[in-house]
Amino acid sequence: MEKKITRVITYGTFDLFHEGHYRLLRRAKALGDYLVVGVTTETYDKARGKLCVVDSLMTRIENVKKTGFADEIIVEETQGQKFNDVKKYDIDIFTVGSDWTGCFDYLKDYCEVVYLERTKNISSTMLREQKQHIQRIGIIGTGRIAGRFIEEAKLVSGVSVQGAYNPRAESAEKFADKWKIDAYSDMENFFSAVDVVYIASPHETHYGYIKAALGQGKHVICEKPMVLQKAQAEELFGYAKERGLVLLEGIKTAYCPGFTKLLGIACSGIIGSIRNVEACFTKLENPESRELTDRTYGGSFTELGSYCMLPVLKLFGKGYERLQFDTIRGENGLDLFTKVSLRYPSGVATATCGLGVKSESRLLVAGTKGYIVAEAPWWKTTYFEVHYEDSGRVDKYSEGFLGDGLRYEISDFLSMLSGGSDNGFKLTRGESAALAGIMEEFLKAEGRQVCD
Repeated sequence: MEKKITRVITYGTFDLFHEGHYRLLRRAKALGDYLVVGVTTETYDKARGKLCVVDSLMTRIENVKKTGFADEIIVEETQGQKFNDVKKYDIDIFTVGSDWTGCFDYLKDYCEVVYLERTKNISSTMLREQKQHIQRIGIIGTGRIAGRFIEEAKLVSGVSVQGAYNPRAESAEKFADKWKIDAYSDMENFFSAVDVVYIASPHETHYGYIKAALGQGKHVICEKPMVLQKAQAEELFGYAKERGLVLLEGIKTAYCPGFTKLLGIACSGIIGSIRNVEACFTKLENPESRELTDRTYGGSFTELGSYCMLPVLKLFGKGYERLQFDTIRGENGLDLFTKVSLRYPSGVATATCGLGVKSESRLLVAGTKGYIVAEAPWWKTTYFEVHYEDSGRVDKYSEGFLGDGLRYEISDFLSMLSGGSDNGFKLTRGESAALAGIMEEFLKAEGRQVCD
Protein backbone atom coordinates (compact mmCIF):
# COMPACT_ATOMS: atom_id res chain seq x y z
CA MET A 1 0.00 0.00 0.00
CA GLU A 2 1.29 3.43 -0.93
CA LYS A 3 2.11 5.59 2.10
CA LYS A 4 -0.18 8.61 2.52
CA ILE A 5 1.58 11.92 2.01
CA THR A 6 1.39 14.23 5.03
CA ARG A 7 0.31 17.62 3.80
CA VAL A 8 1.21 20.74 5.82
CA ILE A 9 0.04 24.34 5.41
CA THR A 10 1.34 27.58 6.91
CA TYR A 11 0.70 31.29 6.34
CA GLY A 12 2.51 34.60 6.70
CA THR A 13 3.25 38.03 5.28
CA PHE A 14 6.98 37.21 4.92
CA ASP A 15 7.84 40.87 4.53
CA LEU A 16 11.54 41.84 4.62
CA PHE A 17 12.36 38.13 4.54
CA HIS A 18 14.75 37.20 7.36
CA GLU A 19 16.18 34.22 9.19
CA GLY A 20 13.14 33.86 11.43
CA HIS A 21 10.96 33.31 8.36
CA TYR A 22 13.48 30.84 6.93
CA ARG A 23 13.57 28.80 10.12
CA LEU A 24 9.77 28.73 10.43
CA LEU A 25 9.41 27.42 6.88
CA ARG A 26 12.12 24.81 7.44
CA ARG A 27 10.41 23.54 10.58
CA ALA A 28 7.00 23.58 8.87
CA LYS A 29 8.41 21.48 6.02
CA ALA A 30 9.89 19.02 8.53
CA LEU A 31 6.40 18.30 9.90
CA GLY A 32 5.36 16.47 6.74
CA ASP A 33 6.02 15.61 3.12
CA TYR A 34 4.30 18.42 1.20
CA LEU A 35 4.25 22.07 2.31
CA VAL A 36 1.69 24.62 1.12
CA VAL A 37 2.60 28.24 2.00
CA GLY A 38 -0.01 30.99 2.00
CA VAL A 39 1.34 34.51 1.42
CA THR A 40 -1.03 37.34 2.42
CA THR A 41 -1.94 40.22 0.14
CA GLU A 42 -1.31 43.84 1.13
CA THR A 43 -5.08 44.46 1.26
CA TYR A 44 -5.73 41.56 3.62
CA ASP A 45 -2.78 42.52 5.82
CA LYS A 46 -4.14 46.02 6.22
CA ALA A 47 -7.62 44.70 6.98
CA ARG A 48 -6.27 42.49 9.77
CA GLY A 49 -4.25 45.33 11.22
CA LYS A 50 -0.70 44.84 9.92
CA LEU A 51 0.90 48.15 8.94
CA CYS A 52 3.92 49.26 6.88
CA VAL A 53 4.35 46.20 4.65
CA VAL A 54 7.38 47.09 2.51
CA ASP A 55 7.88 44.35 -0.08
CA SER A 56 5.43 43.73 -2.91
CA LEU A 57 3.39 40.52 -2.99
CA MET A 58 5.50 39.18 -5.87
CA THR A 59 8.75 39.88 -3.99
CA ARG A 60 7.45 38.12 -0.90
CA ILE A 61 6.32 35.10 -2.94
CA GLU A 62 9.69 34.95 -4.68
CA ASN A 63 11.54 35.03 -1.35
CA VAL A 64 9.46 32.11 -0.06
CA LYS A 65 10.10 30.22 -3.28
CA LYS A 66 13.87 30.72 -3.01
CA THR A 67 14.01 28.81 0.29
CA GLY A 68 13.12 25.59 -1.52
CA PHE A 69 10.82 24.50 1.31
CA ALA A 70 7.48 25.34 -0.32
CA ASP A 71 6.01 22.69 -2.60
CA GLU A 72 3.14 25.00 -3.43
CA ILE A 73 2.54 28.72 -2.82
CA ILE A 74 -0.92 30.22 -2.62
CA VAL A 75 -2.20 33.75 -1.97
CA GLU A 76 -4.30 34.51 1.11
CA GLU A 77 -6.80 37.25 0.33
CA THR A 78 -9.76 37.01 2.70
CA GLN A 79 -10.91 36.33 6.25
CA GLY A 80 -12.01 32.71 6.62
CA GLN A 81 -9.85 31.45 3.76
CA LYS A 82 -7.76 29.22 6.04
CA PHE A 83 -10.69 26.89 6.75
CA ASN A 84 -11.46 26.53 3.06
CA ASP A 85 -7.78 25.96 2.21
CA VAL A 86 -7.50 23.18 4.79
CA LYS A 87 -10.36 21.36 3.05
CA LYS A 88 -9.33 22.27 -0.50
CA TYR A 89 -5.72 21.08 -0.17
CA ASP A 90 -6.56 18.04 2.00
CA ILE A 91 -4.33 19.33 4.81
CA ASP A 92 -3.17 17.08 7.66
CA ILE A 93 -1.24 19.69 9.69
CA PHE A 94 -1.87 23.41 10.02
CA THR A 95 1.07 25.31 11.53
CA VAL A 96 1.96 28.90 12.38
CA GLY A 97 4.25 30.65 14.86
CA SER A 98 3.62 30.54 18.60
CA ASP A 99 2.62 34.22 18.48
CA TRP A 100 -0.75 32.90 17.38
CA THR A 101 -1.12 30.20 20.04
CA GLY A 102 -4.80 29.36 20.52
CA CYS A 103 -6.06 31.52 17.64
CA PHE A 104 -6.56 28.61 15.25
CA ASP A 105 -7.72 25.90 17.63
CA TYR A 106 -11.04 25.91 15.76
CA LEU A 107 -9.26 24.02 12.96
CA LYS A 108 -8.49 21.07 15.25
CA ASP A 109 -11.74 19.42 14.17
CA TYR A 110 -10.36 19.22 10.64
CA CYS A 111 -6.59 18.73 11.00
CA GLU A 112 -3.77 18.76 13.50
CA VAL A 113 -2.79 22.29 14.64
CA VAL A 114 0.86 22.94 15.58
CA TYR A 115 2.19 26.23 16.98
CA LEU A 116 5.93 26.58 16.34
CA GLU A 117 8.06 28.53 18.82
CA ARG A 118 9.11 31.80 17.24
CA THR A 119 12.76 32.55 16.53
CA LYS A 120 14.08 34.68 19.39
CA ASN A 121 15.02 37.95 17.70
CA ILE A 122 16.25 38.36 14.15
CA SER A 123 19.83 37.35 13.51
CA SER A 124 22.44 40.08 13.59
CA THR A 125 23.56 39.06 10.10
CA MET A 126 20.12 39.64 8.62
CA LEU A 127 19.79 42.93 10.47
CA ARG A 128 23.09 44.20 9.13
CA GLU A 129 22.02 43.29 5.60
CA GLN A 130 18.66 45.05 5.93
CA LYS A 131 19.37 47.73 8.50
CA GLN A 132 17.72 50.32 6.30
CA HIS A 133 14.48 48.41 6.76
CA ILE A 134 14.37 46.52 10.06
CA GLN A 135 14.72 48.57 13.22
CA ARG A 136 15.71 46.68 16.37
CA ILE A 137 13.66 47.99 19.29
CA GLY A 138 14.70 47.73 22.91
CA ILE A 139 12.25 48.43 25.75
CA ILE A 140 13.14 50.20 28.99
CA GLY A 141 10.61 49.26 31.62
CA THR A 142 8.68 46.02 32.00
CA GLY A 143 5.21 47.08 33.15
CA ARG A 144 1.79 46.62 31.55
CA ILE A 145 2.25 49.05 28.69
CA ALA A 146 5.52 47.37 27.67
CA GLY A 147 3.70 44.10 27.02
CA ARG A 148 1.02 45.85 25.00
CA PHE A 149 3.73 47.56 22.96
CA ILE A 150 5.28 44.21 22.03
CA GLU A 151 1.91 42.86 20.87
CA GLU A 152 1.34 45.95 18.72
CA ALA A 153 4.89 46.01 17.30
CA LYS A 154 4.33 42.52 15.88
CA LEU A 155 1.78 44.08 13.54
CA VAL A 156 4.12 46.70 12.09
CA SER A 157 6.42 45.48 9.36
CA GLY A 158 10.02 46.66 9.59
CA VAL A 159 10.52 46.49 13.36
CA SER A 160 11.65 43.74 15.71
CA VAL A 161 11.56 43.94 19.51
CA GLN A 162 14.93 42.56 20.55
CA GLY A 163 15.11 42.94 24.32
CA ALA A 164 14.08 44.67 27.51
CA TYR A 165 16.08 46.55 30.13
CA ASN A 166 15.27 46.81 33.81
CA PRO A 167 17.90 47.61 36.46
CA ARG A 168 16.31 44.82 38.49
CA ALA A 169 17.64 41.73 36.73
CA GLU A 170 14.87 39.46 38.01
CA SER A 171 12.14 41.69 36.56
CA ALA A 172 13.95 41.96 33.21
CA GLU A 173 14.38 38.18 32.97
CA LYS A 174 10.78 37.40 33.92
CA PHE A 175 9.45 39.83 31.31
CA ALA A 176 11.88 38.70 28.61
CA ASP A 177 11.07 35.05 29.21
CA LYS A 178 7.36 35.73 28.76
CA TRP A 179 7.86 37.54 25.47
CA LYS A 180 10.77 35.42 24.16
CA ILE A 181 13.22 38.32 23.91
CA ASP A 182 16.56 39.10 25.57
CA ALA A 183 16.85 40.48 29.09
CA TYR A 184 19.29 43.23 30.09
CA SER A 185 20.19 44.70 33.45
CA ASP A 186 23.34 46.32 32.03
CA MET A 187 22.51 49.47 30.07
CA GLU A 188 25.65 49.49 27.93
CA ASN A 189 24.94 45.98 26.62
CA PHE A 190 21.31 46.92 26.07
CA PHE A 191 22.12 49.97 23.94
CA SER A 192 24.62 48.03 21.83
CA ALA A 193 21.90 45.52 20.85
CA VAL A 194 19.23 47.96 19.59
CA ASP A 195 18.60 50.81 17.14
CA VAL A 196 15.47 52.28 18.75
CA VAL A 197 14.55 52.65 22.43
CA TYR A 198 10.97 52.59 23.69
CA ILE A 199 10.74 54.00 27.22
CA ALA A 200 7.91 52.67 29.38
CA SER A 201 9.40 53.22 32.83
CA PRO A 202 7.97 55.40 35.67
CA HIS A 203 7.47 59.09 34.78
CA GLU A 204 10.35 60.44 36.83
CA THR A 205 12.92 58.23 35.06
CA HIS A 206 12.06 59.35 31.52
CA TYR A 207 14.42 62.32 31.30
CA GLY A 208 17.50 60.34 32.32
CA TYR A 209 16.73 57.40 30.06
CA ILE A 210 15.95 59.61 27.05
CA LYS A 211 19.17 61.54 27.43
CA ALA A 212 21.20 58.34 27.83
CA ALA A 213 19.61 56.75 24.74
CA LEU A 214 20.12 59.84 22.58
CA GLY A 215 23.69 60.01 23.83
CA GLN A 216 24.21 56.50 22.48
CA GLY A 217 22.82 57.50 19.08
CA LYS A 218 19.45 55.77 19.53
CA HIS A 219 16.10 57.00 18.29
CA VAL A 220 13.51 57.21 21.07
CA ILE A 221 9.79 56.74 21.61
CA CYS A 222 8.83 57.70 25.17
CA GLU A 223 5.53 57.06 26.88
CA LYS A 224 3.51 60.04 28.09
CA PRO A 225 4.16 62.25 29.91
CA MET A 226 7.54 62.38 28.21
CA VAL A 227 8.98 64.64 30.92
CA LEU A 228 7.54 66.80 33.67
CA GLN A 229 9.36 70.08 32.97
CA LYS A 230 9.20 72.26 29.89
CA ALA A 231 12.92 73.04 29.94
CA GLN A 232 13.72 69.33 29.94
CA ALA A 233 11.52 68.73 26.89
CA GLU A 234 13.12 71.59 24.98
CA GLU A 235 16.60 70.39 25.93
CA LEU A 236 15.94 66.82 24.80
CA PHE A 237 14.33 67.80 21.50
CA GLY A 238 17.27 70.10 20.81
CA TYR A 239 19.73 67.33 21.67
CA ALA A 240 17.95 64.88 19.37
CA LYS A 241 17.92 67.39 16.51
CA GLU A 242 21.66 68.08 16.90
CA ARG A 243 22.39 64.37 16.62
CA GLY A 244 20.02 63.71 13.72
CA LEU A 245 17.78 61.49 15.84
CA VAL A 246 14.02 61.14 16.18
CA LEU A 247 12.43 61.70 19.60
CA LEU A 248 8.69 61.10 19.80
CA GLU A 249 6.25 61.30 22.70
CA GLY A 250 3.98 58.29 22.67
CA ILE A 251 0.46 59.64 23.11
CA LYS A 252 -1.26 57.03 20.95
CA THR A 253 -4.40 59.11 20.38
CA ALA A 254 -2.39 61.66 18.39
CA TYR A 255 -1.50 59.06 15.77
CA CYS A 256 -4.84 57.27 15.43
CA PRO A 257 -6.80 57.73 12.16
CA GLY A 258 -10.14 58.58 13.78
CA PHE A 259 -8.72 61.35 15.96
CA THR A 260 -6.81 62.78 12.98
CA LYS A 261 -10.05 62.81 10.98
CA LEU A 262 -11.91 64.53 13.83
CA LEU A 263 -9.29 67.29 13.99
CA GLY A 264 -9.52 67.73 10.22
CA ILE A 265 -13.29 68.14 10.36
CA ALA A 266 -13.05 70.54 13.31
CA CYS A 267 -10.53 72.73 11.51
CA SER A 268 -12.31 72.63 8.14
CA GLY A 269 -14.70 75.43 9.07
CA ILE A 270 -17.77 73.18 8.94
CA ILE A 271 -18.63 74.04 12.57
CA GLY A 272 -17.47 77.64 12.18
CA SER A 273 -14.91 79.17 14.50
CA ILE A 274 -14.01 76.95 17.45
CA ARG A 275 -14.91 78.56 20.75
CA ASN A 276 -14.93 75.69 23.30
CA VAL A 277 -13.17 72.36 23.76
CA GLU A 278 -14.11 69.96 26.56
CA ALA A 279 -12.19 66.71 26.99
CA CYS A 280 -12.83 64.20 29.78
CA PHE A 281 -11.15 60.85 30.51
CA THR A 282 -11.89 58.97 33.75
CA LYS A 283 -11.40 55.40 34.92
CA LEU A 284 -11.55 53.80 38.36
CA GLU A 285 -8.03 52.69 39.27
CA ASN A 286 -7.06 50.22 42.00
CA PRO A 287 -6.34 52.31 45.15
CA GLU A 288 -3.19 50.25 45.72
CA SER A 289 -1.79 50.91 42.26
CA ARG A 290 1.34 52.99 41.62
CA GLU A 291 -0.85 55.67 40.05
CA LEU A 292 -2.66 56.27 43.35
CA THR A 293 0.17 55.63 45.81
CA ASP A 294 3.17 57.49 44.35
CA ARG A 295 2.98 60.72 46.38
CA THR A 296 5.22 62.70 44.05
CA TYR A 297 4.49 61.49 40.52
CA GLY A 298 1.15 59.70 40.78
CA GLY A 299 -2.42 60.95 40.53
CA SER A 300 -5.04 61.52 37.87
CA PHE A 301 -3.46 64.39 35.99
CA THR A 302 0.03 62.95 35.53
CA GLU A 303 -1.56 59.69 34.37
CA LEU A 304 -4.37 60.89 32.08
CA GLY A 305 -3.82 64.62 31.60
CA SER A 306 -1.80 64.19 28.41
CA TYR A 307 -4.80 62.64 26.65
CA CYS A 308 -7.19 65.37 27.74
CA MET A 309 -4.81 68.23 26.97
CA LEU A 310 -4.04 66.86 23.49
CA PRO A 311 -7.23 68.07 21.69
CA VAL A 312 -7.05 71.39 23.54
CA LEU A 313 -3.52 72.10 22.30
CA LYS A 314 -4.24 70.78 18.80
CA LEU A 315 -7.30 72.99 18.35
CA PHE A 316 -6.46 76.10 20.39
CA GLY A 317 -2.68 76.01 20.42
CA LYS A 318 -0.12 76.79 23.11
CA GLY A 319 -0.98 80.47 23.66
CA TYR A 320 -3.42 80.27 26.55
CA GLU A 321 -3.88 83.38 28.68
CA ARG A 322 -4.94 81.72 31.92
CA LEU A 323 -4.51 78.26 33.44
CA GLN A 324 -6.36 77.01 36.51
CA PHE A 325 -6.43 73.63 38.30
CA ASP A 326 -9.25 72.35 40.50
CA THR A 327 -8.74 69.00 42.21
CA ILE A 328 -10.39 66.47 44.48
CA ARG A 329 -7.77 64.70 46.57
CA GLY A 330 -7.66 61.36 48.32
CA GLU A 331 -6.55 60.75 51.89
CA ASN A 332 -2.89 60.57 50.83
CA GLY A 333 -3.11 63.95 49.10
CA LEU A 334 -3.02 62.67 45.50
CA ASP A 335 -5.58 64.00 43.06
CA LEU A 336 -8.42 61.57 42.39
CA PHE A 337 -10.04 64.03 39.99
CA THR A 338 -8.63 67.14 38.30
CA LYS A 339 -10.21 69.76 36.07
CA VAL A 340 -7.94 72.11 34.13
CA SER A 341 -9.51 75.31 32.81
CA LEU A 342 -7.77 77.31 30.09
CA ARG A 343 -8.67 80.72 28.72
CA TYR A 344 -7.58 81.58 25.17
CA PRO A 345 -8.01 84.83 23.23
CA SER A 346 -10.73 83.21 21.12
CA GLY A 347 -12.28 80.65 23.44
CA VAL A 348 -12.21 78.47 26.56
CA ALA A 349 -11.29 74.84 27.23
CA THR A 350 -11.49 72.29 30.02
CA ALA A 351 -9.53 69.07 30.41
CA THR A 352 -10.93 66.72 33.06
CA CYS A 353 -9.44 63.45 34.26
CA GLY A 354 -10.00 61.11 37.16
CA LEU A 355 -8.75 57.84 38.63
CA GLY A 356 -11.04 57.79 41.65
CA VAL A 357 -14.13 59.64 40.39
CA LYS A 358 -16.18 58.40 37.44
CA SER A 359 -17.67 60.89 34.99
CA GLU A 360 -19.04 61.01 31.46
CA SER A 361 -15.87 60.75 29.39
CA ARG A 362 -16.37 62.46 26.07
CA LEU A 363 -14.81 65.03 23.76
CA LEU A 364 -16.83 68.07 22.71
CA VAL A 365 -15.68 70.71 20.22
CA ALA A 366 -18.08 73.64 19.96
CA GLY A 367 -18.10 76.22 17.18
CA THR A 368 -20.14 79.14 15.90
CA LYS A 369 -22.04 76.93 13.40
CA GLY A 370 -22.22 73.57 15.16
CA TYR A 371 -20.40 71.12 17.40
CA ILE A 372 -18.57 67.79 17.27
CA VAL A 373 -19.08 65.13 19.91
CA ALA A 374 -17.14 61.89 20.38
CA GLU A 375 -18.29 59.64 23.21
CA ALA A 376 -16.01 57.48 25.36
CA PRO A 377 -13.56 56.13 24.55
CA TRP A 378 -12.85 59.15 22.35
CA TRP A 379 -9.11 58.62 22.95
CA LYS A 380 -9.58 55.55 20.72
CA THR A 381 -11.73 57.47 18.27
CA THR A 382 -13.82 55.25 15.98
CA TYR A 383 -16.98 57.35 15.69
CA PHE A 384 -18.07 60.96 16.09
CA GLU A 385 -20.97 63.17 15.09
CA VAL A 386 -21.31 66.76 13.87
CA HIS A 387 -24.47 68.55 15.04
CA TYR A 388 -25.92 71.82 13.77
CA GLU A 389 -28.59 74.36 14.74
CA ASP A 390 -31.02 72.30 12.65
CA SER A 391 -31.44 69.31 14.98
CA GLY A 392 -32.52 67.16 12.06
CA ARG A 393 -29.09 67.46 10.45
CA VAL A 394 -26.40 65.23 11.93
CA ASP A 395 -23.27 64.20 10.03
CA LYS A 396 -21.81 60.87 11.19
CA TYR A 397 -18.19 59.81 10.73
CA SER A 398 -16.44 56.54 11.50
CA GLU A 399 -12.90 55.22 11.26
CA GLY A 400 -11.26 51.95 12.26
CA PHE A 401 -9.17 51.62 15.39
CA LEU A 402 -7.08 48.46 15.53
CA GLY A 403 -5.95 46.68 18.66
CA ASP A 404 -4.57 48.87 21.42
CA GLY A 405 -3.64 51.65 18.97
CA LEU A 406 0.09 51.67 19.64
CA ARG A 407 0.76 50.30 16.15
CA TYR A 408 -0.18 53.70 14.70
CA GLU A 409 2.50 55.60 16.59
CA ILE A 410 5.04 52.85 15.80
CA SER A 411 4.13 53.05 12.12
CA ASP A 412 4.44 56.85 12.04
CA PHE A 413 7.71 56.67 13.96
CA LEU A 414 9.05 54.19 11.41
CA SER A 415 8.04 56.51 8.56
CA MET A 416 9.93 59.35 10.21
CA LEU A 417 13.04 57.16 10.51
CA SER A 418 12.90 56.13 6.88
CA GLY A 419 12.51 59.72 5.71
CA GLY A 420 9.34 58.81 3.85
CA SER A 421 7.30 61.45 5.66
CA ASP A 422 7.50 63.72 8.67
CA ASN A 423 4.51 62.80 10.78
CA GLY A 424 5.72 65.05 13.56
CA PHE A 425 2.80 67.36 12.82
CA LYS A 426 0.48 64.92 14.61
CA LEU A 427 2.22 65.84 17.86
CA THR A 428 4.76 68.58 17.36
CA ARG A 429 7.83 69.21 19.51
CA GLY A 430 6.27 72.48 20.64
CA GLU A 431 3.08 70.71 21.73
CA SER A 432 5.04 68.10 23.68
CA ALA A 433 7.02 70.88 25.37
CA ALA A 434 3.78 72.71 26.19
CA LEU A 435 2.35 69.53 27.73
CA ALA A 436 5.46 69.19 29.89
CA GLY A 437 5.06 72.82 30.93
CA ILE A 438 1.45 72.27 32.01
CA MET A 439 2.48 69.15 33.94
CA GLU A 440 5.15 71.25 35.63
CA GLU A 441 2.63 73.95 36.58
CA PHE A 442 0.28 71.33 37.99
CA LEU A 443 2.94 69.68 40.16
CA LYS A 444 4.03 73.09 41.48
CA ALA A 445 0.42 73.98 42.29
CA GLU A 446 0.16 70.69 44.18
CA GLY A 447 3.33 71.47 46.13
CA ARG A 448 5.13 68.41 44.85
CA GLN A 449 8.90 68.45 44.63
CA VAL A 450 9.99 67.41 41.14
CA CYS A 451 13.59 66.34 40.62
CA ASP A 452 15.65 68.04 37.92
